[in-house]
Amino acid sequence: MTVLDDPAALSDRDPGKMLDAVAGLAGHCERGYRAGLEAAELPEAEGASSMVFCGMGGSAVGGDVVRALYLPRLGLPIEVGRSPVLPEFCETQTLVICSSYSGNTAETLASFDEAVRRGCRVVAVTSGGEMAVRARAADVPVVPIPAGFQPRAALGFLTMGVLGALEAIGVVPRLAPDVDETVRILTALAGGLGPDTPGNPAKELALRIGGRTPVIWGADGIGAVAAMRWKTQMNENGKVPAWWSAMSELDHNEIAAWAGRAGERYFVVVLRHEGEDPSISPRFPLSVDLAKDSGLAVEEVRARGDSALARFFSLVTVGDFTSVYVALARGVDPTPVDVIERLKRELAGG
Repeated sequence: MTVLDDPAALSDRDPGKMLDAVAGLAGHCERGYRAGLEAAELPEAEGASSMVFCGMGGSAVGGDVVRALYLPRLGLPIEVGRSPVLPEFCETQTLVICSSYSGNTAETLASFDEAVRRGCRVVAVTSGGEMAVRARAADVPVVPIPAGFQPRAALGFLTMGVLGALEAIGVVPRLAPDVDETVRILTALAGGLGPDTPGNPAKELALRIGGRTPVIWGADGIGAVAAMRWKTQMNENGKVPAWWSAMSELDHNEIAAWAGRAGERYFVVVLRHEGEDPSISPRFPLSVDLAKDSGLAVEEVRARGDSALARFFSLVTVGDFTSVYVALARGVDPTPVDVIERLKRELAGG
């Protein structure tokens, strides 16, 4: 028996209960969606000319999801800003979503203050902190997110809180059927990938990755956003270097690097889903075959669900579990992010 099939050993190595947080994603999505729908005094969509989503780390992923799901179908441009600089075009007709789980993210607070100063239609998504204080002072509506989680473990609350609010505002269509499907699929996945299920696919993938560096490929759109999430979860949960790439951009640069024996220390996880652009899908098998010649190990993970929302979160769930098992297989606690906390202290002069 490997340590990953020993629930008692897993519990000992996971004192921060990251596995429990990962398993709770279905409920987080449901509660986040409801919080967004029911948020008070949201701005109107009528006359809006653009939308900007401001956030960092896991708090920014909601913006990426909105872009991936709705950019081709919305009549207004969407930009995701991961910096303290608010784009110059933002003005009174711009809807600005400022997302910070802690409420204390310096870059997002700077964008929030500037959006309020310019008279933008601002919505805050946060569990509290300084953003909640400033939102109350400026009469900015807040989508309330529960506190007590690691920010990366609050993805369901943050992303679905944004989507619920955008539905209430009138920017995106009714999401309830897609949310119901997502919750149902994530509940089933959590049951099959949890610590009590021996030899499950997430455990097996973590063991296959072993000491290799993970490289995540996803099709442009929700696959690429999921690939980025896998990469950051490997960093923060797994405590291992990783990177991600989007198809077909990777075929114009990265594929050239997989030559000779360059791939022997790497493991490519290919994220696939039924909604891929038909011009992109044929590239995956050919690119994998070419890259394998460099010694790469490769595994494909397929999304579940009929809706793009369910497909995205199903890929996220497999990645979240796998990243935690990567840490636990090495005897590493997945929850603390000591280097990030030290960096924040030093930047703050503490």
